[in-house]
Amino acid sequence: MRLPDRVVVGLVPRLAAALIRALRCLMRFEYRRRDIVQGLAARGERFILAFWHGQMLMMPYAYPGPRISVLISEHRDGELIARTLQRLGFSVTRGSTTAGGARALRQLVRLARQGYDIAITPDGPRGPRHRVQRGVVELARLTGLPIVPVAFGASKKKLCAPGTPS
Repeated sequence: MRLPDRVVVGLVPRLAAALIRALRCLMRFEYRRRDIVQGLAARGERFILAFWHGQMLMMPYAYPGPRISVLISEHRDGELIARTLQRLGFSVTRGSTTAGGARALRQLVRLARQGYDIAITPDGPRGPRHRVQRGVVELARLTGLPIVPVAFGASKKKLCAPGTPS
């Protein structure tokens, strides 16, 4: 790995994790139907957390359980994401439909049998966007775990003019 690459890989995940933590402190979260995920976690039932690829930023705060492994692609940007998630306390499994997918699928099945929940972006980094690929369905079939879809949305804060009630 060249020096600039080592600097990027060493620095970007630290900054990204700090940014995600800072954003969380600045945001007000409103969870809808979180009782489904919390109920599964409270009963010790494992599950597959599925969310669209473009909604990864705040997903670390969608998971209430003790152990989860997140499937991350083996591409260069995947390395940055994987290291960022590890800094946030998550386990990662590397692979995608284009590289290392079969190996990653076997690893996720092993982890599920060891009591891990699994997180996956069913549309993957290359898309097509918002189209579920067969990997998540195959993972559910092999593990027997339910797929729990989750999403994250944000909107601008409405600021009131001075002197008006908020």
